[in-house]
Amino acid sequence: MKALSVVPLQAGSAALMDVEEPPASDGPILVETLAVGICGTDIEILSGAYGWSPPGRERLVLGHESLGRVLEAPLGGPVAVGDLVVGIVRRPDPVPCASCEVMEWDFCRNGQYTERGIKEHDGYLSERYRITPDFVVKVDPQLGILGVLLEPTSVVSKAWEEVDRVGGRAHWAPRTVLVTGAGPIGLLAALLGVQRGLEVHVLDRMSEGAKPDLVRALGATYHSGLIGDIGFNPDVIIECTGVSTVILDAMTNIGVGGVMCLTGVSSGGHEINFDEGALNRSMVLENVAVVGSVNANRRHYESAALALAAADRDWLSRLVTRRVPLEAWADALTRHDDDVKVVIEVKPDVSAAS
Repeated sequence: MKALSVVPLQAGSAALMDVEEPPASDGPILVETLAVGICGTDIEILSGAYGWSPPGRERLVLGHESLGRVLEAPLGGPVAVGDLVVGIVRRPDPVPCASCEVMEWDFCRNGQYTERGIKEHDGYLSERYRITPDFVVKVDPQLGILGVLLEPTSVVSKAWEEVDRVGGRAHWAPRTVLVTGAGPIGLLAALLGVQRGLEVHVLDRMSEGAKPDLVRALGATYHSGLIGDIGFNPDVIIECTGVSTVILDAMTNIGVGGVMCLTGVSSGGHEINFDEGALNRSMVLENVAVVGSVNANRRHYESAALALAAADRDWLSRLVTRRVPLEAWADALTRHDDDVKVVIEVKPDVSAAS
């Protein structure tokens, strides 16, 4: 079967090549891959900046944002032949740590977790893969190929859970949320904010085009420029850019008792001059909390599946701006101005069309 793989930390090593069928040891469920989403993590791995190959292997099969159809499954299990499914990315460490022991591997304490398509475990960008029942999630068949958005939605589902948990330290009745960044993660974070009945605002660099249009179609308000210019201090900020200047702008403009959740990863190496004392003073005196959030566990995938099933299909379909055949995988890495989510179609399937 065909798979797209790389030699981690080696730029220019990506290749579509023949590989062996997935081993039975990976699990009793056999899935044919229909589509895989491309995100910034994939770009970093392809550039040679990130990634770990499986033990004893040189190459790593890419792909962590998956959508597939079940070909084989044990009778009476959580999925059946023909179901649309998504594979969970992270696996608990073998020790396990206290978090992994209770299946909260997204809070792994010792870093010995593995991640499909990222860290020491082959990903989903192959024609077929095997998986165990506890790491596969069923997708509403009405979503079709839009089910490929489940993994990024799980990330913001966890972020919102973190906001709720921290906000619940006291009386918590948020009204306004600002999402910084109108990429796939930001737009999906905004979707969940709208579904919660909040007044949602999204800030990004673009002043026109697909992203502002998508925000407005969601019923949210779009802004470009500085957070301090939007005219209010949000109760919640979901930060999805990883840009240091935006993060600092957000921290200095959140509302009293507000919660800010960081989901974007900064590249580092950037120095900013600012008044640390003033920031400390405002955060302490106004009970502001900043929390980081990464990855997701099973309950976040399940809540994300419910959120996508309840979303407007036409709006979701506009997030998937390009579909690239597997043979032309390199085209998925070429950035277009109006790209939101680019998807590699491993097996175009009429019955999985949105």
